[in-house]
Amino acid sequence: MTPAEPSDDRLPETTRRILPWLVAVAFFMEALDTTILNTGVPTIAKSLDVTALSMKAVLSSYTLSLAVFIPISGWMADRFGTRRVFAGAIALFTLGSLLCGLSTNIHMLVACRILQGMGGAMMTPVGRLVMVRTFAKSDLVRAMSFVAVPALIAPMLGPLVGGLIVDYLHWRVIFFVNIPVGILGFLLVWFNMPDYHEKAARPLDVLGLILFSSGVALLSYVLEIFGEHRLGTGDILGLLAISLLLIVGYGLHAARTAFPLLNLTLFRIRTFAISVSGSFVTRLGIGGAPFLLPLLYQVGLGLTPVQSGLLIMPQALASMSTKFLLPRVLERFGYRNVLICNTLALGGMLMLFGTISRATPIWLIIVQALCYGVLTSLQFTSMNTLAYADVPRDQSSGASTITSTSQQLSVSFGVAAAGLTTVFFLPTEATAAPALIIDGLHKAFFVLGGFTILSALVFSRLKKSDGADEAGEKDLHIEEAKS
Repeated sequence: MTPAEPSDDRLPETTRRILPWLVAVAFFMEALDTTILNTGVPTIAKSLDVTALSMKAVLSSYTLSLAVFIPISGWMADRFGTRRVFAGAIALFTLGSLLCGLSTNIHMLVACRILQGMGGAMMTPVGRLVMVRTFAKSDLVRAMSFVAVPALIAPMLGPLVGGLIVDYLHWRVIFFVNIPVGILGFLLVWFNMPDYHEKAARPLDVLGLILFSSGVALLSYVLEIFGEHRLGTGDILGLLAISLLLIVGYGLHAARTAFPLLNLTLFRIRTFAISVSGSFVTRLGIGGAPFLLPLLYQVGLGLTPVQSGLLIMPQALASMSTKFLLPRVLERFGYRNVLICNTLALGGMLMLFGTISRATPIWLIIVQALCYGVLTSLQFTSMNTLAYADVPRDQSSGASTITSTSQQLSVSFGVAAAGLTTVFFLPTEATAAPALIIDGLHKAFFVLGGFTILSALVFSRLKKSDGADEAGEKDLHIEEAKS
């Protein structure tokens, strides 16, 4: 790998300091957009004269766009440079936000959400790639823990911010808030981000792109419509079979081509394989929490959207307050112990959410939210940094692409699992009975907590020495002295 800029150990100190902020702001803008939109769905549907169910296409089109375009992010970064691609991603996302806010019908809104997804698909993997190539492995935990905070904060602030915008402003502001942030982010990235690229970038795997993206997009679509009875069981199973055949076809193709779209040989690296697979299983459980908690608070406990958002906010505050402690925790206990114990604690905490009722004191709900925020912050940072523990630097773009694709799929699967689990435990007649709704939601939390606990089995395959470079005591102390 030959960077266009000086090698990362010669980058200006100003660039090192501002880079995590640049990536964090872009991640926050992208993550906040979706969570705010969820709150405004009924109002937008009424304004565009469509049913609320029709708005599902607005939400799923963004997810499908991410699934299709994330796999080429690594190739784009290697071919055109990280600075150009990341700045272009912000510009495309901002343009899509503007057009979404100007949309006059649902078809235009869906098309603009796809445009947003194209930009968002490049932000996360390319941003993570720049971080990996800029910071030494011993400093990566500290940098990534800072960058991971927006992804934790946005789902917590989204419902509250979305409720305030819909109640006091106009639903179009949901999209317009991205414009000033996007313009500022584009300028800062263009003048401050290092520009890593390869002089001889590998050729684009067009057939692999068609097979994998089609399979993933179709699988995501099946998950979106599953349980809605819009298609018969036979149709859904047929689409599911086709999507799996396309994905398996990509796997066979990737094994035979010199430059596959996703370098599956990276899974031969034990720590990478464990991190990606463990992260996937973990998110099957905790990925549904942002979907279930508003239902529990608003439908089950009868709170307003703003009150519900205020109860979720302590999770974000706890995540922020612990980001500086994470390197010390990993240094003291190691990745294996942290991930096993923290995963078990996360599963238990999800189950505790399944005990909240109208009789539960507000202060106890807040305490649970604070604890959950600490645990999720530690979990995400540990999983994200462990993935690169033994990955060669010249393969970091491929690792970033696989990690981002896996995370996007696991989030979609997690929300789908939460929705399906809730529907399973909520009979039709329960829609008018709050007590039965609460009982169904409680059972859903217990099931998702069980999913999360299962991922501890994956992390148990780690060795005590795994990830030692990321949490090296000497380098951490040097970094503390610099700051």
